[in-house]
Amino acid sequence: MAQISELDKFRIPLGNQEIELQQIDHAEDGMSLLRIRIREGRRFTIFDIDPATAQRWGDAMRQWVASQKLDTIGQ
Repeated sequence: MAQISELDKFRIPLGNQEIELQQIDHAEDGMSLLRIRIREGRRFTIFDIDPATAQRWGDAMRQWVASQKLDTIGQ
């Protein structure tokens, strides 16, 4: 059985999608994954990703943010 820990939950302004980040700890094998749940109306998209994939995804997002004008963040 897996234990789920809530990490963050927020809505994005454009499109009003709800993003939920959770840590999934599998007791059987000790594996931990990051679950990304995106809710768009009644539809859900769920990704369970490993730490290496989360690192790559996070790095790409940080690089993109760094390339944007600071005054557009959060709008």
